[in-house]
Amino acid sequence: MGDVPPGGRTGGAALAGAEAGVENLLEPYRRELTGYCYRMLGSPFEAEDAVQDTMIRAWRGIDRFEGRAALRSWLYRIATNVCLSMLGASQRRARPMDLAGPSTADSPLPAPLPETAWIVPAPDGQVYSSAADAADPADLAARRETIRLAFVVALQHLPARQRAVLILREVFGWSAAEVADLLETSVASVNSALQRARATIAASEISDADPLRPADAEQRELLARYVDAFERYDLESLAALLHEDVTMSMPPLGLWLRGHADVRAWMLGTGQGCRGSRLLPTVANGHPAFGQYRPSATGSGHDPWGLVVLEVSAGRVAGINTFLDVERLFPLFGLPARLPG
Repeated sequence: MGDVPPGGRTGGAALAGAEAGVENLLEPYRRELTGYCYRMLGSPFEAEDAVQDTMIRAWRGIDRFEGRAALRSWLYRIATNVCLSMLGASQRRARPMDLAGPSTADSPLPAPLPETAWIVPAPDGQVYSSAADAADPADLAARRETIRLAFVVALQHLPARQRAVLILREVFGWSAAEVADLLETSVASVNSALQRARATIAASEISDADPLRPADAEQRELLARYVDAFERYDLESLAALLHEDVTMSMPPLGLWLRGHADVRAWMLGTGQGCRGSRLLPTVANGHPAFGQYRPSATGSGHDPWGLVVLEVSAGRVAGINTFLDVERLFPLFGLPARLPG
């Protein structure tokens, strides 16, 4: 009984210890890799899949890692290749405003498009790297700018390799030489790709939305008034908080509206089922956001309806983006499955 055979408990314990050691080595990079993959792919769910694939490949290949490059660079090389493969066969993600002109308040609801058509919002905690958390406020603010919905949409206009170059150079601060090594190309090619990517982003005319600022009393008051007006369904008060050319969209529906008059008319017509809703606050892509719960058809409590991401600019609401995929988004954002009566 005293001897443990080869491959028995001693070997199993050693193997488990080695696996735990590799996991501990790789795990600190998970969140920043998720932020990188999210910017590349435009979906937190695809980003999670890409990072998981990256970790598995790294775990399997750790014995071949020679240490000539930093572990972080090696992981980013794997993650980039995973993202490039995923992007190879997919169309770019967008918002309804990128695909067609605005509808009117009395337009019939179109059939929903597949989830792969749309930019999907992400919780801030999933896409901020630990390095960004420790950065100075100016650097943190700059990183938050690059996960705004409008910026992530703009990234989708770039070819995949240009997208990687721009994100690595402009968001994560890599040198041209480091990016060239990762992509196995020349510094001149990286600089050329960056120049073209910058021109495309500049032509995208990214909306100037303010990030959530919990310490900003004026913004807090605006959001409190928005919640109060919406929950009371006081559309006169709500319209007063909106930019005159506010946009409203509801992925996966392709319909979108422009102007507070059409938004108000839609909410009094097709959208009147929102009357009596409740809003629970959260944060998505650096924007103020809410889980919206509509009155349950059972007559008791409220059921999930959509994740509302607001774009605020110059003291008013400039964009109302309601993502209706509640089965996946509410658990992702830690929102309850329903509100009891």
